[in-house]
Amino acid sequence: MLKPQILIYTEATPNPNSMKFVFNFELIPEGTSFDYAAPAEAIAAGRHSPLAVELFGFDWVKRVFISYNFVTLTKAEATPWEEVLPQAKQFLKGYFEDKKPVLTQEATQSYEAADGEQDSETVQKIKTVLDQYVRPAVESDGGAINFHSFHEGTVKVLLQGSCSGCPSSTLTLKAGIENLLTRMVPEVKEVVAEGV
Repeated sequence: MLKPQILIYTEATPNPNSMKFVFNFELIPEGTSFDYAAPAEAIAAGRHSPLAVELFGFDWVKRVFISYNFVTLTKAEATPWEEVLPQAKQFLKGYFEDKKPVLTQEATQSYEAADGEQDSETVQKIKTVLDQYVRPAVESDGGAINFHSFHEGTVKVLLQGSCSGCPSSTLTLKAGIENLLTRMVPEVKEVVAEGV
């Protein structure tokens, strides 16, 4: 039986401790993402990722972020990428050649159920701006931005993947994202990151 052709390439991110591993196929549905800051999160009910569990088996892996067609790994600061990059690529290639799952069925269903909530007109506008203008740029840097909440002019967003702990994320948030949202959605006065 022929194994599928798995192509992986890496991209550096603005966070020197994070590396983006891009695949030639879909890992999870577009527009979804899962961020794991600790091994326990990878086995949590409704978020269980066998892929993340195995990646945390490497002692240098400190965070795993999974998006549409890429995985961003954040390493321990003391570990040079040159020492672990070949190992990570080889592991990922083997994992997908063996057709192992990214998420459990429960995690996929849990995400789909949460997606059906109704939003106010302002929240819809905010999400549209984030999806069309901000998300592509953040994903190209190996991260993700997700809407968290909107209350009295303040938008809270979740920064995930390489954006978590990135030295330039605060500047990007204030100078880029906040400027864009306040210009395009007049109800927005401030943007803050939740859980950074």
